[in-house]
Amino acid sequence: MAKRDLRRLLRLSPGETVDLAAHDPAATPGAPGDKHASLADAERMGEELAELQERLWAAGTAGDRRRVLLVLQGMDTSGKGGTVKHVIGHLNPSGCRIRAFKAPTAEELRHDFLWRVRQALPQPGEIGIFDRSHYEDVLVARVRRLVPAAAIGSRYGLINDFERALTEEGVTVVKCFLHLSYEEQRRRLLRRLDRPDKRWKFAPSDIDERALWPAYQQAYELALEHCAAPPWYVVPADHKWYRNWAVGRLLLEHLRELDPEYPQSPFDLAECRERLLKET
Repeated sequence: MAKRDLRRLLRLSPGETVDLAAHDPAATPGAPGDKHASLADAERMGEELAELQERLWAAGTAGDRRRVLLVLQGMDTSGKGGTVKHVIGHLNPSGCRIRAFKAPTAEELRHDFLWRVRQALPQPGEIGIFDRSHYEDVLVARVRRLVPAAAIGSRYGLINDFERALTEEGVTVVKCFLHLSYEEQRRRLLRRLDRPDKRWKFAPSDIDERALWPAYQQAYELALEHCAAPPWYVVPADHKWYRNWAVGRLLLEHLRELDPEYPQSPFDLAECRERLLKET
């Protein structure tokens, strides 16, 4: 199963009406087997991911404008940070640009909502990772009614224009919605309370946010529908091992398609070799 194109299994089609209830958060589509087999496959993928990243980085030093932006969205505890740790951990940090978007600062609020996102985009040859993203401004802003409804509606179009421009500039945008179930989130929040090393991640307001679960699901459905190009991938996230494997696999498939090449050497190899051999 792992040799199949996972993009086809998880991708939402443009124009598709999104019903998240129809997607099983505990499913494992395309997995190479059980947890043990998937973990082993993820380690093997890591080697190829690292090689492709190095080739992309090297090509960027020679003028190749291409880069990758991995967007991770999902409810609290869906594993955005964990995905970064396990998937991006295979890569060279010097070729990555990771940004976790929190509540906007006073300075950021003085600009349009995409301003802070533009500051964090990957440069040629880099892989950028957004832990949350510009989509917060049509998710939290919608659920919490932070801006008028008309403004939310216009933001979908602005996001589409923004992502279209990125694609035209050579950015491969990989958007993953980490699809978590209501019950699994409860279990993960309880684990945060039970474990001292996880308790710092918990806040009583997390419980209040759960009361808004239906509103957030609707906000996500609208965002996935209205901003469907580049396409979204719905990644079941109840099983952490599958979530990590699937996001790594999606990233790998996109990098394979880019197929970056090491740049040609702009100097005379034979001459340089001869000079080194003649050194005393």
